[in-house]
Formats: sequence, C-alpha cells, structure tokens
Amino acid sequence: MTRPPQRTGGRVGVFGPLSHLALVVWAILVIFPIVWTFLGSFKTNTEIFGEHPLGLPATFHWDAWGRAWAKAHIGQYMVNTVIVVAVSTFFTMLLSSMAAYVLARYRFPGSRAIYLLFVSGLSFPVFLALVPLFLTVKNLGLLGTHTGVVIVYVAYSLPFSVFFLTAFFKTLPTSVAEAAMMDGASHTRTFFKVMLPMAKPGLISITIFNILGQWNQYLLPIVLLPGNAEDKWLITQGIANISTSAGYEADWAGLFAALCMAIIPMLIVYIVFQRQIQSGLTAGALK
Repeated sequence: MTRPPQRTGGRVGVFGPLSHLALVVWAILVIFPIVWTFLGSFKTNTEIFGEHPLGLPATFHWDAWGRAWAKAHIGQYMVNTVIVVAVSTFFTMLLSSMAAYVLARYRFPGSRAIYLLFVSGLSFPVFLALVPLFLTVKNLGLLGTHTGVVIVYVAYSLPFSVFFLTAFFKTLPTSVAEAAMMDGASHTRTFFKVMLPMAKPGLISITIFNILGQWNQYLLPIVLLPGNAEDKWLITQGIANISTSAGYEADWAGLFAALCMAIIPMLIVYIVFQRQIQSGLTAGALK
C-alpha cells in the first residue's frame, strides 16, 4: 500500500537546495578574502595593483614575510599577544566558571540580581567605555602595561562566559555532586575535581571563543597601550602600524604577510578544536 506524500517533504525539497546554495555563497564570501590575502603576501605592489590583481603571483616571494617579521616587529607583537591572551583567558575561565557554578547551583539573596548584572554586560558596547576605562587604568598606574590590558580583557570577557557556563552547569546532573559531598568532599573539591571535568565540553567552547575575541581585539589595545609603549604593542596594533606609517609608500605585501601571521594561529586553533567547539555548544543547547 502506497503512503500519501507528506507535506513536509515539499518544504525540504524547496529549502534544501536553497540552504546549500546559501552555504556555498557564504563560504565563498568568507574564503575568498583569506585566499586573496595569502596570495597577496607573495606578490609585489605592482602585481597587487596591476592588470591581474586576482591572479596567482608570477613568483612566490617570501621577502614580505621577512620584512613583516623583522622590520615591522610582528614577531615581538605576536609574542606579546600570546602572553596577554593566555593570561587573560586563564583568569577569565577560572573566574567565570566559579561564578557560573555558584549561580547555577546555589540560591542565596541577590543571586538573581548578580546573574542579571553579568548578563547586562553583554549589551554594553566596548567603545562606550573607552574613556572611563582609559582614566581608570591610568589612575591605577597600569596604562601602557600588559597587566592593565589583561584586567580589562577579563572584565569584558566575563559576561558572555558566565552567561553560557551558568546555563551549561544547570544541565549537569546534581546527583554526582551530592554523592561527592556525602563522601566528605568540600565545595571547592567538588567543584574542581567533579563538576569542572564534567563541564569540559562547555569550557573548551568558551575558551576558544575568548581566545578568538581577545586575539582580534583592536580598540582596547589602542587605548591602553599608547604610542610610547610600542615595545608592548599587540599584533593588531603592529598590523595597523604597517598600513599607516609608510604613507603613500605602503608595503602592501608586508601588510598581507602580517595579516597571514595573525590569521594562521587562530585558523589552526579552530581546526584542531572544531569538534570540541561544536560538541560543547550542542551539549549545552540540547541537555
């Protein structure tokens, strides 16, 4: 006996190809600028602005990579960025996981208000706080230091991290924590030894998002690391300096090479941890 066709089949038949077409167009829009940037790093200025700017370079020149690394000090700025992002991400995850666990598992006067205060930070654009941040960091004597940048990075990364991890900790079973408490484990030991390992998928996802966001940050370093602290600049400042310091004689190949140096580490991080990111987001959404 033949079953009548389902109505939902028509929808799938129509929106299936359209969704695939949209994904293909989106992939082209994302991948093409990256590929063009990598190819431009091997070209000369004449080839970049010549008759075939989208073509392959006649000869793959590595000189631009050397100029960007040595003369533009991209190597030093990259080391500075790695240190700042590593330290700020560590403290962000430590503080946000502890705050999220308490807000998700315990009820006390003001807990809801504290949670809403964290969530409200998501709606506060960073550029609205640049002047207060500058004055605060300056009054603390941390202007032009990596310590000041780390503190501000942590503060701006906490709202989203707490918001996501609070929802994730609520999905974890309470029976395991109760069993650990009955065995004599303290609240601290239960959190670090039992609950934190169980939240590993969510922690990995938020860690990667924080690394990506802090690595690509530009406004905050510009404000907190002024020109007199050039040896402490981060990679985004170094890249911007390449395009502005040379004036009409800008080294476009060197600029593209510097951009590639900034893209490659984050690209590797995302490719390596892609499964963990997806599993963490899916686990937090479906449980």
